[in-house]
Amino acid sequence: MRKLLKFLHTLGGIGLLGAMLALLVLHANLPSPQFDLEGYVAVRNIMDTLAQAVLLPSLGVTIVAGLLSMAAVPAYHGAGWVWAKLATGILMFEGTLLGVQGPLEREAIRARALLSDPTAADNLALNLSAEVGSIWVLGAVAIVNVALAVWRPKKRRRSTAQS
Repeated sequence: MRKLLKFLHTLGGIGLLGAMLALLVLHANLPSPQFDLEGYVAVRNIMDTLAQAVLLPSLGVTIVAGLLSMAAVPAYHGAGWVWAKLATGILMFEGTLLGVQGPLEREAIRARALLSDPTAADNLALNLSAEVGSIWVLGAVAIVNVALAVWRPKKRRRSTAQS
């Protein structure tokens, strides 16, 4: 069971970081809606689909497998690095839903509405820095989580012998 949970946790982390990287690439190549409305809508739809089909399921698998691992492996109960991963996992969950998924979904809906009413372009969130910034911050947190899992910092015991 432990190996299965570790496998699922790792697989979810790979999907999560991969989806974030793909979203950053799509953001960097997002056409301007003023010059290419259909292209803008198409890329926004791809971003929304990527977030719903890869990002959120990967996040769910990562968090659930991590929580089950915490419960199933007694050695993890007192390990500080595990509690740090739990805290950053909560940050990942909330940050992904509020800072990435929500804005991506809202913008895709607004973009699709433009196809029927091109005059509604004022409703678009053309300042993408918050969306991109959220992806970068959450990607960094995910990398810290991977580092914690790989290196597993141990408590240093003080020597009782005095020199």
